[in-house]
Amino acid sequence: MRQLAEDIERKTTTDVVFEQLHKEIVSLELLPGTKLSEAEVARRFGVSRQPVRDAFSRLDNLDLLLIRPQRATEVRGFSMQRIAHARFVRLAVELEVIRCACLAWNESSTATLDENLEQQRSAIEADDPGLFHRLDTEFHQHIFDLAGCDHAIETIQECRQKVDRLCVLSLGRQSEAATLVEDHQAVADALREGSAEKAMAATRLHLSRLDSTIADIHKNHDEYFD
Repeated sequence: MRQLAEDIERKTTTDVVFEQLHKEIVSLELLPGTKLSEAEVARRFGVSRQPVRDAFSRLDNLDLLLIRPQRATEVRGFSMQRIAHARFVRLAVELEVIRCACLAWNESSTATLDENLEQQRSAIEADDPGLFHRLDTEFHQHIFDLAGCDHAIETIQECRQKVDRLCVLSLGRQSEAATLVEDHQAVADALREGSAEKAMAATRLHLSRLDSTIADIHKNHDEYFD
């Protein structure tokens, strides 16, 4: 509670409620279909209902909550259509970023990715999927920054939010996380060589890894989907 009070001092009440609920939804602590009550969430955080209502609205805009008049608000299920569109946009953007990265690459860029890759391997050894997920995100962020396309990362973040919960389900398995590190290494190696063709091929493969996971979850947990 002390930490929560300190957070509220630095942020608006709406920010605190939004960020905590966002974290719980994306991490699957709150599963699709979970009912959320403004009154109960307000009591939990010790705040009025207005900032909770505002936080709910922000989560609804991110397709993470489903708000319906006169009915309970609930954590939104996965949508195959929204996921497919988000992944299409992400692939298109990342391939162009990779092309730009090859033109701007240098030894400092290589060192930055090498350090991140080493941290990814350490996260796997420590069996810390949450840390690995953060480092995975940072790996792609580094490439955007080093390519001079940092403005485009906002588009990727919007796309990732629509599938992050599925990624969390996948990253819980060490073998799959290890495969993603191998993909990252292949991308880094191609960038070091200055081969846009190899880097783009490695990126396509990397972003396709989720295909089987999505299909499997859709088949075995259709209750999670709209």
